[in-house]
Amino acid sequence: MYKGVAITGMGIISSIGNTVEENFNALLNSQVAITTIENISTVHADVIKVGEIKKTNQELIEELQLEKDNNFSRTALLGTIAAKQAVKNAGITSINEYKTGLISATSVGGMDMTERFYYEYFENPEITKYISSHNAGDITDKIANELGLQGLVTTISTACSSAANAIMLGARLIKSGKLDRVIVGGTDALSKFTINGFKTLMILSDGYNMPFDNDRKGLNLGEAAAYLVLESDQLVKKENKKVLARVSGYGNANDAFHQTASSENGDGAYLAMEKAFQVAQLKPEQIDYINVHGTATPNNDLSEGRAMVRIFGENKAPDFSSTKPFTGHTLAAAAAIEAVYSVLAIQNNVVFPNLNFKTPMQEFNLIPQTVLKNATIEHVLSNSFGFGGNCSTLIFSKSE
Repeated sequence: MYKGVAITGMGIISSIGNTVEENFNALLNSQVAITTIENISTVHADVIKVGEIKKTNQELIEELQLEKDNNFSRTALLGTIAAKQAVKNAGITSINEYKTGLISATSVGGMDMTERFYYEYFENPEITKYISSHNAGDITDKIANELGLQGLVTTISTACSSAANAIMLGARLIKSGKLDRVIVGGTDALSKFTINGFKTLMILSDGYNMPFDNDRKGLNLGEAAAYLVLESDQLVKKENKKVLARVSGYGNANDAFHQTASSENGDGAYLAMEKAFQVAQLKPEQIDYINVHGTATPNNDLSEGRAMVRIFGENKAPDFSSTKPFTGHTLAAAAAIEAVYSVLAIQNNVVFPNLNFKTPMQEFNLIPQTVLKNATIEHVLSNSFGFGGNCSTLIFSKSE
């Protein structure tokens, strides 16, 4: 088995909690945060349910002690908070002491800022700085500046697999010796554009999302940010760092099937999982828990489920659950928050429940874990699949 890259710090802000501890307690106690929309003025406010962080932009700005005339989008605000938590959790006091990078993922970018100022753009040149924050890379730059980071800074945007690819790239950069330490993760905020776009695609649920349920109707959108600190074994040994868990496997594949749908046989998902097992030097039967992508759309759960049957065999899948009934689908941040949840599952030997499940799907015999379960967790597989067929799988393992 490949030992993997060390995880030494984590930070998160989501609808179920503003810290790692708050998120964990919510998962343990089934504290769901899918509600009606409060922070965005939209005709859908009382109709569509989302996983919304109940903090205003002004509250986030005050928490970060930013200047009043800043041009931080909500996505950048959430990302900065989570990244700072991760760095603090890793005990980093001199961020540029070693070769350190930041790989941040987003799909929405600064869309919330663009929406506010779009109609003034051609009339008021003073608002150009707000429109410039739309750029996905602008968010990464802002996070790096707030951390004081002077090393490699780059952005990944592969839809809902974005943060998984950020984690994968970070692990590869450490494994190859290019960097000693990488802060990896993703951030996305809710916006009118996202809500309207997903409504147009007709994949939003009119109630609460029900992953892997035969009667599932679609997803609930959410917003969140999460980052992990990855460090080389040499750095861990030199600094005598505590290792939370390890990134032992990763794989990315594209089924090139459709712009917004996965292939019905789960070709991309199957290939991504297969590659992750090869990197980790693990066999499917060694996985103790799968944090499935589990968006509760008809297409995703069918595609992912068929890929799982292909990998694990009929009636042989390990315990699995989707945590999206807690948080909603947080797009580019999804793989990052679920990486935190995967590490928490390993650290605490628990399988989190797949809420809202009632009726098994007709196409296969896959039943998610519906209540909190105590179990020995050595290896967790986490799936994240994005539009454009971009499929990614991560494997997290207990530190020896």
